[in-house]
Amino acid sequence: MNTQRWHGHATTIALVGCTALALTATGPAAQAQPRDPARATLAANDGWASYGTGTTGGAAADADHVHTVTTWAEFKAALAAGGSAPKIIKVRGTIDAVSEGCAALAAPGYDFDAYLEKYSPETWGLDTDLSAEPADTPEGLRRASATNQDTTIKAAVPANTTIIGIGKNAGFKGASLQIKAVDNVIVRNLTFESPIDCFPQWDPTDGNTGNWNSEYDTAVVYGATHVWLDHNTFTDGTHPDSAAPTYFGMLYQQHDGELDVVRGADYVTASWNVFTEHDKTILIGNSDSESTAVGDRGHLKVTFHHNLFSKLVERAPRVRFGQVDSYNNHFVADSGYAYSYGVGKESQLVAEHNAFTLPSGVSAAKVLKRWNESPVTAADNHVNGEPVDLIAVHNAEIPGETLPSGAGWQPTLRTKVDRPKAVPTIVDHGAGAGRLR
Repeated sequence: MNTQRWHGHATTIALVGCTALALTATGPAAQAQPRDPARATLAANDGWASYGTGTTGGAAADADHVHTVTTWAEFKAALAAGGSAPKIIKVRGTIDAVSEGCAALAAPGYDFDAYLEKYSPETWGLDTDLSAEPADTPEGLRRASATNQDTTIKAAVPANTTIIGIGKNAGFKGASLQIKAVDNVIVRNLTFESPIDCFPQWDPTDGNTGNWNSEYDTAVVYGATHVWLDHNTFTDGTHPDSAAPTYFGMLYQQHDGELDVVRGADYVTASWNVFTEHDKTILIGNSDSESTAVGDRGHLKVTFHHNLFSKLVERAPRVRFGQVDSYNNHFVADSGYAYSYGVGKESQLVAEHNAFTLPSGVSAAKVLKRWNESPVTAADNHVNGEPVDLIAVHNAEIPGETLPSGAGWQPTLRTKVDRPKAVPTIVDHGAGAGRLR
């Protein structure tokens, strides 16, 4: 049995046919949390990151491993100090990872106008990609420039680390956090302005008309375990796609994802975050290929709860393979909306007790997008304040992409579950950086 709380009232729910381990959810953890939020740990039963050993980040750090940083150089030095010993990094103010601008990262001789001239479809065509271009060509110089940016903006986060913003205005601009092959990381109370790819690559063979491809996710959980992302704001900020130019008739895309959980990563909880003003937002599992599936099957267990997804295009999230629990989130769409949940290969998505605010003329059938025929559980969701069976409306309006019901497991790692009708008010007033209590 599972006891969950709906605005203070205990409700007992029978768990039948659960393929996950039988875990007892007992409601919000009773353990006392320290007054210093930098030493807070994830509560028991709070999503997949609480499974097993739980997630404590750097809560046990001694005084020598507590750092306050105000520059990108200080931040990277703090990450490197002390190896995997518990550490706390407090971020004060906004730290710009590319404070000198894109020009400072360009390789000698790189010239964007020369790049456009050489690889324009009228000159180069659309049949040959640029992979064989030597180092002294515009593409070769672009690759060298991209390597400079890669080295500059990526920051490797070690195990047993808490990164937390101090106050209401802390965060990063243009940075890419790499939480890779480590365990036990907490990231809280930070505003992340998505990194822009200073040197996107033109691929003439991508689609019928070619396309610009960019790198650099804001945060990547790659083969890592026990990661808690809480009360952060992820946004394109001062560089929205709507302001991007077009070249060769295609959007000059300079953004990748806001959050990726890939390559066998496991036990992740994303709670009370804001994801806003972005296109390809969150990816769980990055490929359908069987070589990738070997590491992803049985992993990619992620919980999303009490997050605000606002003015996004797609991938909130797109899921492959993972057992993903998404509950009590608020999705606010605008005219650019494509879909929220992408149902991918062998995914086991449970989407319950969520609220969707859709503009006039946008059907609830668009909430789910079938990439592969995987089963979904989608119960007790509201659209514009009214209960809607998301699977039924999707299958009725898009019969060529029918989705089966029943993900084959039921989440047990939940604390407080709010009624979907109350979710917009609760989430809109509580999610995001600067609202940590």
